[in-house]
Amino acid sequence: MKARNIIIFLIIIIVLGLSIFIAFNGLEVGSYKIKPLKGSIRQGLDLKGGVYVVYEAQTDKTGRELDLLMEQVIGVFGKRVDSMGLTEPSITREGGKRVRVELPGVGNAQEAIDMIGKTAQLQFVTADGEVVVTGANVKKAQATLGEGNAPQVALQFDKEGAAKFAEVTDRLVSLPNREDKIIYIILDEEVISYPSVSTRVPDGNASITGNFTIESASNLAALIRAGALPVELKEIQTSTITATLGEDALNRSLQAAKIGISLVFLFMLVYYRVPGLVADIALLIYILLVIGTMVVLKATFTLPGIAALILSIGMVVDANVIIFERIKEEIKLGKTVRASIDSGFKRAFTSIIDSNITTLISGIILYQFGTGPIRGFAVMLIVGIVASMFTAIIVTKFLLKLLVGMGLTKNTKLYGV
Repeated sequence: MKARNIIIFLIIIIVLGLSIFIAFNGLEVGSYKIKPLKGSIRQGLDLKGGVYVVYEAQTDKTGRELDLLMEQVIGVFGKRVDSMGLTEPSITREGGKRVRVELPGVGNAQEAIDMIGKTAQLQFVTADGEVVVTGANVKKAQATLGEGNAPQVALQFDKEGAAKFAEVTDRLVSLPNREDKIIYIILDEEVISYPSVSTRVPDGNASITGNFTIESASNLAALIRAGALPVELKEIQTSTITATLGEDALNRSLQAAKIGISLVFLFMLVYYRVPGLVADIALLIYILLVIGTMVVLKATFTLPGIAALILSIGMVVDANVIIFERIKEEIKLGKTVRASIDSGFKRAFTSIIDSNITTLISGIILYQFGTGPIRGFAVMLIVGIVASMFTAIIVTKFLLKLLVGMGLTKNTKLYGV
């Protein structure tokens, strides 16, 4: 039993050491490659540098109409940002009528702002360049199910648009070549769809069919609506953060984190000894769990997020301190180390759960009602709390029992008593 526990403990240490090495240096074996965390982590605007701008829609719409309009604005912004080649943009709605656009790593800030803030232009154009209708003529565009429950995009034009569309489709449907029957739907000088006319549309109610999914049909409908329902956007707030400033902030934050974590490691080891060693190992596992989870979720790291990570590290240590103090109290009462560990965890469990649940609720509220950096803080806090409860309650107890099984029970001073 003792030899088995020693082997298991050594395996844990070796695996943990390899994980830390791979996290910082990456791994490449043949065609299999793992990037180091630094290359895998998505950095937010405050770390990578770039620009953010907040727009407010100048409209009196409310309720569902406003929601639909804001979805259209966000859809157009997303398409424009994608065309800029940025890999980590963030476009979120703030409150009722505002949209926040974050563009990390953007070069020319003013050019980017000018590009995403211009009014959408939607046109339906024939193969010979004739403009049939514009976005102003589109009354409705939505994803529906057609024959055989196949997803399609249903369009409805106003009176003027219906007349023009009827005349053009009547002319195109009789042409022999399919290429000549195509009507190009162009948004901001980019073709977003090119359906071919298969029948005359006399009443202003047309449909675009093809190999659509519900999602792709909804996306196309949203883009068409965006051109059909342009809204004036007022620039409320703009800020530019240089890459140098962001990198300096990241380096300072990481330096502070290294110093703080090192001091915590030293304190736990000196004051609690064997349990302190266990706490340090559990803390390393916790950090890898949190950062790994954020990478898998493709979450964006920001300065507030790093602050939340450091805060949650404090919560892990706090949970361990509560547990270890309970264990010390049980040992002082004359119980064996093994019995004291079971009793100590049992007594500390309620306190740990209560404190973490209340903080978790706060994190959820921050995420639900917060914006921008506040949401980044909330996401990291939520992930950190879940990971901290796992490491404090499960990992720490397992490691402690493993060490006890190695025969470290005779000298109670090894447990800080």
